[in-house]
Amino acid sequence: MPEIAKKGRSRTTKKKLLHRILCNWELYIFVLPLVVYFILFRYMPMYGVQIAFKNFKVSKGIWGSEWVGFRYFTQFFHSFYFETVIRNTLTITLLSLVLGFPLPILLALALNETTARLKKTVQTATFAPHFISTVVMCGIILVFTSPSSGLINQIIAALGGQRINFMQQTSMFKWIYIISGIWQETGWNSIIYVAALSNVSSEQLEAARIDGANKLQRVIYINFPVLVPTIIILLILRCGSLMELGYEKIYLLQNDVNIPASEVISTYVYKSGLESNNYSLSAAVGLFNSAINSVILVVVNLISKKVSEISLW
Repeated sequence: MPEIAKKGRSRTTKKKLLHRILCNWELYIFVLPLVVYFILFRYMPMYGVQIAFKNFKVSKGIWGSEWVGFRYFTQFFHSFYFETVIRNTLTITLLSLVLGFPLPILLALALNETTARLKKTVQTATFAPHFISTVVMCGIILVFTSPSSGLINQIIAALGGQRINFMQQTSMFKWIYIISGIWQETGWNSIIYVAALSNVSSEQLEAARIDGANKLQRVIYINFPVLVPTIIILLILRCGSLMELGYEKIYLLQNDVNIPASEVISTYVYKSGLESNNYSLSAAVGLFNSAINSVILVVVNLISKKVSEISLW
């Protein structure tokens, strides 16, 4: 009897699920392209992760290649570039996080206190750089930092200083990368904070004004607390990609002189896989990077959940 009852409940559940799908078929069709995208470009490529543990040969294919275990992980850990790429990756990502993460919050809080017309003007000016392609962005950087005709060096020369070849200075590379990234993304990253501030109670703000609170006090005690849950969630997500840097911008700005400061995990993976045709080493380094990011994400999420009771899960 219990088994019959379980089967009956299972059939009822399936009928309810089918009924919900049929009643809301438009929504499921709307979501279908996203599901297909994730299946094709996120889940199916996971099949190829096994080449990190094989001596992959294109002629033999994935299944025909020989299993070698952790050979390529060990090779990466003992390579000359291991310490360099880890140090450079962490330096750039941590500095970007420390310097770049608070600025969209401050921009959103400042925009919330301005007039509607000024707000639209500033948003347009700060959002626009986000839509500049990586190639164009790198071209702008190279033009501005040119030792002969660059605007920055023209200003330095006009002030009586000596021209600097910024892209030939290893100590300058990370600052050029970080500052240009902050300029390009601050306005775009502030969108979610501006949206969150729309939830601030106008009655509460009016009551604070009546009680004599100035703008700074209203920002600190009313506006900012509304942003805290959003800030924590975005910080957790940002920490989950702490070891991840896109290779395009760094690769385009890289040269033989600044490579000690510009070689990061993503460029190392690109060069190992596509330039040296060592696909197994490239996959091993990429898998190592993803594993570290996953561990950091879980740890930061657990800390956040324990400290603030706000977490992703």
